[in-house]
Amino acid sequence: MAKTNVPVKKGEKIALEICGLNHDGEGVGRFEGFTVFVPWTAPGDKVEAEVISLQKSYARALPFKVLRPSPQRAEAPSPYYGSCGGCQLQHIRYDAQLHWKRQLVADALQRLGGIDVPVQPVMGMAEPWHYRNKAQYPVVKEGSKLKIGFYHRRSHDVVDLRCCLIQHRASAQALAVMRELITDLNLPVYAETEHRGLLRHIITRTSFSRGELLLVLVTNGRELPGKEQLVARLVERVEGLVGIVQNINTRRGNAIVGAENLLLWGRDYVEEELGGLRFQVSATSFFQINSAQAEVLFNLVQQYAGLDGGETVLDLYCGSGAISLFLSRQAAKVIGVESYAPAVQDAVKNARLNGIVNVEFHAGQAEELMPAMLQKGLKADLVVLDPPRKGCEEKLLAALAAMQPPRIVYVSCNPATLARDLRILVESGYSVREVQPVDMFPHTSHTESVARIERVKG
Repeated sequence: MAKTNVPVKKGEKIALEICGLNHDGEGVGRFEGFTVFVPWTAPGDKVEAEVISLQKSYARALPFKVLRPSPQRAEAPSPYYGSCGGCQLQHIRYDAQLHWKRQLVADALQRLGGIDVPVQPVMGMAEPWHYRNKAQYPVVKEGSKLKIGFYHRRSHDVVDLRCCLIQHRASAQALAVMRELITDLNLPVYAETEHRGLLRHIITRTSFSRGELLLVLVTNGRELPGKEQLVARLVERVEGLVGIVQNINTRRGNAIVGAENLLLWGRDYVEEELGGLRFQVSATSFFQINSAQAEVLFNLVQQYAGLDGGETVLDLYCGSGAISLFLSRQAAKVIGVESYAPAVQDAVKNARLNGIVNVEFHAGQAEELMPAMLQKGLKADLVVLDPPRKGCEEKLLAALAAMQPPRIVYVSCNPATLARDLRILVESGYSVREVQPVDMFPHTSHTESVARIERVKG
């Protein structure tokens, strides 16, 4: 039998020191030199933990007892923390969270990108609670018990919630009303395994600047029994309600929303104001989750852009156009590219709403449209990148290298893919001057960063 170097067994209880955190916010410990990941622990903790899974190079364990608490440890205020999978870091002091997030970005840049660049302290929030402007609640029934909330960590089991400390307070009030009405009106709830039933998700979108709330009911079909009574009672009882939308999603799988929206009452958007600009945010379009920090982020992009009024800006992965509109006030022309057509429609509306005429938006894949624009002779003075977690396609980065814009601002929600893409840009003749993390998602393991990149003059 082959020898194994794994010093632990599944089900074994071990004592270990936590020396750091991984990218998921789990504590990292060593047991006889072997790596063990333990959620809900803090650097400096000494814990007893039970091993729940084994791989060749690491194990996972659940904390059984804190033998010596870390100075970084805090009392998690949410009664659902540890069962709900929405937050990973409530048990760590907020200042320590910010320190860890900065280190996570710096380590990724050095280890994965081979880049030694100044990483500034994270721009955090003065009040890091109730900051989310969008919530998506799955709805299930287990026997006769109705459950609405968030998924348990690493599962599709729903944790039944009455409140969430990182969501806008209006979201909890709307959820409480919906919970009563589902029971009172006997609305059929969707069963995922059998793909039958009706109500799948409840989505709330809120406006911090105007106190508005949009309610979205995701259903497995168009028929909504008792619709008139449901709408009337929601309008009567939900504070700040400006619209009710029914989203149709009849597909199996994990996709939350479908392509079709039916307006049941009011309007299909909330209006948010950031930096003196108005934005209409519709039911399913992309908009930054944290309105307060979004303004911090957009101002930072504007600062890094260094525009003087005569430049052409290319904003790739532009979403509903927020960054494009911010930059339009200091540029000659801004061209936004976004793959999700409804977001492009929102961007066009938002430009019109603010009387901005020096922007244009194109629906399509950035990695396809960017090379085509290059072939047509487009020259951009600044390119803004704000890709999804997977980062930029190599084809797009190659087109960027060929266009040779003097400046690039890269907004990233994933330190690993940021490091990978920055390495490619550096190899193409660019220098990364500075990286500034912004805490868009307090008490979670997610980190947003903005990189200022300049072409090296040869």
